[in-house]
Amino acid sequence: MTTREDASALVLRMQECFNSRQFDRAADLHTPGFFSHPLGTPGFEAGKAAWRMLVARYPGIRVVAQDILVDGDKAAVRSVVEGIGVPDGDAQPTLFEIFRIDDGRFAEMWGASTGFPPAVGPEDVVAGQRR
Repeated sequence: MTTREDASALVLRMQECFNSRQFDRAADLHTPGFFSHPLGTPGFEAGKAAWRMLVARYPGIRVVAQDILVDGDKAAVRSVVEGIGVPDGDAQPTLFEIFRIDDGRFAEMWGASTGFPPAVGPEDVVAGQRR
């Protein structure tokens, strides 16, 4: 079973890899058979490509975890996305992700988002995964 501390540390390491643009280091946090349900692809290569596309569009983007809830081998994460311009009075975009963790690494991911400007649509990437 994954402890809350281990799962939280794993999520925060992944977000730090994204925020510091160390995408290759993030790959080490995923199992070889990692599966992104939003992207519909195995492996983390598609996630790295998605992260690069998102950072190219929004160079100042950062993801900051607000809540990390752990139950067994699953971690649910609510994160705020900073560095994307939103109209005055609008809330920053939010990510909702669920990860299955296997032997201290991400094995599967599901996700959704809200509050992104029209320039970011369902085909775009949020925190490394297509939404």
